[in-house]
Amino acid sequence: MTFLRLVLFTLYSLGTLTVTLAAEREFRGVWVASVYNLDWPSRPGLSAAAQKAELIAILDRAAELKLNAILLQVRPASDALYASNKEPWSEFLTGRIGAFPGYDPLAFAITEAHARGLELHAWVNPFRAAISASSALPENHVVKEHPEWIRRFGRQLWVDPGDPAARNYVIGVITDIVQRYNVDGIHIDDYFYPYPLKPGAATFPDDSTWQRFGAGKGPSRADWRRENINDFVRSMYHAVKATKPNVRVGISPFGIWKPGIPATTKAGLDAYGELFADSRKWLAQGWCDYLAPQLYWGIHPADQSFPVLLDWWRAQSHGTPVWPGIATERIGTKRPAREIIDQIALTRQGTNTPGNIQWSMKALMRNQGGIDNLLKNGPYAEKAAVPR
Repeated sequence: MTFLRLVLFTLYSLGTLTVTLAAEREFRGVWVASVYNLDWPSRPGLSAAAQKAELIAILDRAAELKLNAILLQVRPASDALYASNKEPWSEFLTGRIGAFPGYDPLAFAITEAHARGLELHAWVNPFRAAISASSALPENHVVKEHPEWIRRFGRQLWVDPGDPAARNYVIGVITDIVQRYNVDGIHIDDYFYPYPLKPGAATFPDDSTWQRFGAGKGPSRADWRRENINDFVRSMYHAVKATKPNVRVGISPFGIWKPGIPATTKAGLDAYGELFADSRKWLAQGWCDYLAPQLYWGIHPADQSFPVLLDWWRAQSHGTPVWPGIATERIGTKRPAREIIDQIALTRQGTNTPGNIQWSMKALMRNQGGIDNLLKNGPYAEKAAVPR
């Protein structure tokens, strides 16, 4: 047990004094979202100097809190927060898609993160093509270059995962990042097929793709969609490893695989049946280096219980680390900051590769509910290296 240190801190919400095991290696991540300027940059159109200053403030806070990994969103919608020959500059930088921001944000982020002892994982949204179907897009955008892959769903445009060429295109974008940048990881989120617009609404409009690639070939349409995503995840993982074997591949699916599994769990969304994401299979097959299910619920509710779901995901892991997403941004009158500390304690129990990821950086920047103070004086009082 030489790799463990004993750390004592009080779990006030549970009313007990608990001994938890704080590993010398623990993944302590935080998502930094660029879509809709949620975390960074704070708004589009800032100067390069102002954007850099904001990012440095984020990295300084992460280092102060003794986090060790930044998951920076670099491709929110078939665009780039980095110098790409494949896709245009993101509108969330300058306010105009395709406009050069005056520097390379990803290169800058990697240099500054590594200088502070932080890993930098490039977070990619695989299949969202444009946040608005009415956006004026440049000629080098995938919507213009490959309109045959594009489907409108609600107000947005999506790349159809049912077309093998479209899947290969996205994998090519990801491996291009891995090849040209010194990233520590590639991270994809929970948007595979899009979330339903509302109960009973029309499903994803992939009739033409289904007729070309799926109909009459055996599986149901739902099974075919799931296999499209399985093929993407499998192929993406192997492509990243073939490019740079040391780059971690992480996936952050919706926190419930299917409603009713485990038995006490209920949810309005069926990720298996509506997003066509069989994330349990990805764990079983070893198609990721860590899984970060978004366990954004509290400890005690029976319908969606953080510890119940965490235990279930770990039981499916086949040795792959499960580092859950924790909803720091939901701290408020119904979710005291102390509960986040309790959840971190739970992630340390029963595993030699503990870890968690905070959603999101904005909550830590504003010390929401005093969470920063609790982290610094509690579970993150000492530094930890990332697990090997």
